[in-house]
Order: sequence, then C-alpha cells, then structure tokens
Amino acid sequence: MRSDIETQLAEAEQLANDETADRAIRDLAREEIKRLRTELYVEDPINQRNAIIEIRSGTGGDEAELFAGELLRMYSRYAERQGWKMEMIELARSELGGIKSAVALVKGHQVYSRLRFEGGVHRVQRVPKTEKSGRIHTSAASVVVLPEARDVDVQIRPDQIRVDVYRAGGHGGQGVNTTDSAVRITHLPSGIVVTCQDERSQLKNKEKALNVLRSRLWEAEQQRQQSETGDLRRSMIKTGDRSDKVRTYNYPQSRITDHRINKSWHNLESVLDGNLEAVTEALIQADLGIDVDD
Repeated sequence: MRSDIETQLAEAEQLANDETADRAIRDLAREEIKRLRTELYVEDPINQRNAIIEIRSGTGGDEAELFAGELLRMYSRYAERQGWKMEMIELARSELGGIKSAVALVKGHQVYSRLRFEGGVHRVQRVPKTEKSGRIHTSAASVVVLPEARDVDVQIRPDQIRVDVYRAGGHGGQGVNTTDSAVRITHLPSGIVVTCQDERSQLKNKEKALNVLRSRLWEAEQQRQQSETGDLRRSMIKTGDRSDKVRTYNYPQSRITDHRINKSWHNLESVLDGNLEAVTEALIQADLGIDVDD
C-alpha cells in the first residue's frame, strides 16, 4: 500500500514539474501531490503510535513552573477532545500549583502524528501571576514528544538496569505514601534515569518507567543513525530539541506564534484550553511541503 502511494507521488511530482504539460494538468498534479503526501503521512507506522510527552519548566522561576502546568493542562484537554487517554508517569508539582516536570503517556488513534511537532521551547510573555508590577516578563518551558517504543524496537537486558524503589509522595492520593511503590530505573550503559510514582502498584510503576526508558533509547538510536547518514531530521520541521524556540504565547495580544512556520493565531485562551487542531494541522501541512494558507 505504502509503495503504491510512493509510486503515485513520484509520478505526480514528475507531471507537476513538466513544463511541456498543460497548466491545468500541472495544477491537478499539485493537488494530487498534497493528497498523496498527506496519505503517506497518515500511513507512516510511527505516526500511528501512542506518544510520550515530557514537559519541564525552564527560565522564569515560579512563573515558568505555572506556565509548564498550563501546557500540561492544554495537552490534557487536547487529548480529551480527541478521545485519547492520558496516563501520568511522573509529576513534580511546585509550591504555587505549577509543575517542575511531568511525563505522560498519551494513548489513542494516531496520537504521535498530531503531537510530534510540539517538541521544543515554548515561551510565554505576560505579566507574571506572581507579581503585581504590571511588567511583562518572558518565561519558558520545554516539551519533548517521543513515539512509544515497543519491545521489538529496543531490547533492555536485566543486567543493563538498576531498579530502586522508594516511598511515593505528592499527588497520588491517600495511601500512595504508605508503601515503597515508586520506582526509579537507571539504564547503566547510557546513564538515562526514569522515575514513576503515579500508580500504587510497584509493578505498574516499573512497567511505565520501562516504557519511557525504551522510548528514550529508541529516539537516541534514531538520532545517532540519522547523524551518521547526515540526515539529522527527515522532517522539514525539527522536533524534540529543547534548545529550539518553537512557539510564543503572548498574553497582551492574545496571540500564539509558531516560529517554525511564521504563523500566528489570535485565540490564545482557546488554544490553551485544548483547541490545538488548527495549530497541529498547520504544522503537519508545512512539514509535508504544503502551503499552510492553502
């Protein structure tokens, strides 16, 4: 099926670039290119997967932590609107109600295809909720999105990990602190550390932590292979790099700007409430080489 689409796409691209062909035919070919590229994107097995999303507060102290919490709520509401399920794996709250860090697994239909371009640095420009001076500050939080890896993607041997258990604390509810249910897994070869304390069951926490570890290792291997071949990113839009400023949320103008495609939306509150469809669709279209204003 995928090879058939690729063949049709190659033929359409050849026709669209044929200057001897009738203009109307070339226009039809360009429309067919858009359709086939979108179909290929949907058919990509990686895009069919669940996603692991990691959010961490950055520069800005308390305000950055509050903003990170708002991003978590935005993705949670978006998942709810899409009919997906979000399972918390790790959550470190701040004293003022924000979050220092959060890791969640989002499960559902084509989750990774819709979330994959959320990775990077998200900035907020507003008068901090923690101040009354009226000055606009800029704070930031980082987002990383990984496709959920499977056992066949990454093999983790028992001798490659160290598992520590400890007493969970915080948001788990009554009883979460009474047993050593929280799990910390250290991958010895890479030094990657993953924790999970969301479940009361130590076994479930270990399973979730291993899932995150597997996905991080898989992503690291993909980046290594792409680096060796000189193809750092197959996609036109870079994803996952915490050093890349990808989006700014400007409260005074109720504006959200995605810097990768130089496009803005003036419905900030609505987007933060989980109405991300227009943003994610524009990013997908741009990555496919389709004019986002078409």
